[in-house]
Amino acid sequence: MKIGIVCYPTFGGSGVVATELGKALAGNGHQVHFITYSQPARLDFFSENLYYHEVSVSNYPLFDHSPYEAVLASKLVDVVRFEKLDILHVHYAIPHASAAFMAKQILATYGIHIPVVTTLHGTDITLIGKDVTFKPVVTFSINQSDGVTAVSDDLRKATYEHFDIHKQIKVIPNFIDLNRFSLKKKDHFKKAIAPNDEVILVHTSNFRKVKRATDVVKVFKKVNDVLPSKLLMVGDGPDRSNCEQLSRELEIGNDVRFLGKQEAIEEILSVADLFLMPSHSESFGLAALEAMACKVPVISSNTGGLPELNVNGVTGFLSDVGDVEEMAKNAIYILEDRERLSQFKENALAHAKNFELSKILPIYEEYYREVLEANLV
Repeated sequence: MKIGIVCYPTFGGSGVVATELGKALAGNGHQVHFITYSQPARLDFFSENLYYHEVSVSNYPLFDHSPYEAVLASKLVDVVRFEKLDILHVHYAIPHASAAFMAKQILATYGIHIPVVTTLHGTDITLIGKDVTFKPVVTFSINQSDGVTAVSDDLRKATYEHFDIHKQIKVIPNFIDLNRFSLKKKDHFKKAIAPNDEVILVHTSNFRKVKRATDVVKVFKKVNDVLPSKLLMVGDGPDRSNCEQLSRELEIGNDVRFLGKQEAIEEILSVADLFLMPSHSESFGLAALEAMACKVPVISSNTGGLPELNVNGVTGFLSDVGDVEEMAKNAIYILEDRERLSQFKENALAHAKNFELSKILPIYEEYYREVLEANLV
C-alpha cells in the first residue's frame, strides 16, 4: 500500500505514535509518505519506503494567522495526485481530519477517490474538540472519515458521549517498540544520579496543566521523607518553572533534577525504579507504557484510558486525580521492599508486551484493507 500519514511533528503522543507507526509500516514493505509542517521528531532515519513532504506555511501579510488547514489540504491534493497514494491516515482530528475532507473533495474533481482514516488521540476530543469553536467541524470531519480509530475504549466512549458521531469507532491501542524501549545497562548513569543507591523516580511530560506535574513534586517530597530518593523530571513546558520553585520551597531541590527534552528516553527510564503520572486526563498514557517496557512500575491517576494500561496492584497503582497522599503511600509500598519492587518491575514488562508493535501493526494493516475494500463497492 501507498499510505499518507498526517500528524503533528512534535514530541506529543499523537505525533510519536503516528511516526512510529509509519516507520513500522515502511519496514513491512509499505510506501509511507509523511505530510506535515516540519520533520517529525521521531522520524530519525529514512529508507527506500519512507518519504517526507513539508507543508510550507505562507507568510502573506494579509493573514494575522496563517491558514494552515487550507495549505495542508492543498499539499494533500498534490501528494495524493502525484504519488498515487491509496489511503490517507490522519492523526489528531484538529485540523487534520477537516483538511483531509477538503482534500478529498478537491481530488474527486480529478476523478480520484482517496479513503481517509482518522485516529483520535485524546485532547482533540476531550479538551479542544469540545470547545464550541471547533465542535461542529470536529463532528462533521469524523463522520465524513471512511474509518475512525481511537487509542483507548475510554476515548471511544467519550467521543460518542460528547459528539453526535454516526461512524463506528474501532479501538486500536497505542503500542511500544520493545527493540527500542527495553532495559539498558546504564550502571554508570545510575551511579551518577544516585551515588548512594537511592531509589529513582521519573516523570516525563510536556509540563502542561493537564499533566499535574506539581503533584509529582508533592508525591516525591512525601517519598523522600521516608526513603533516600531522587527525582528526574524530563520534558519542558509551562509548568516546569512552577515545579522548580515548588521543589525549592519544599527543600528537596538537591534531590530533583530537571533534564529538559530528551531524545533517548529509554536510557533515562533504564535507571528508574518508579514512574509517576498523576495526570488530570490521559486518553491512553503512552509515556507510562514506555516506562513499563523498561521494567518501571507506574503510579498514576485513574483517569481516561490509564486503567486499561496500568493494572492496579500488579503493574503499579491507580489513585483519584489529586490524591497525593495515596499516590505517595503506594509509591513507598512498592519502593520500600526490594523483592516487592522487583516483582512489580517484572509485572510491568510482562503487561507491556501485550502492546508490542508486532501485535498492533497487523491490526492497522487489516483495518486499512477493510476501509479500502469498503470504498471499492
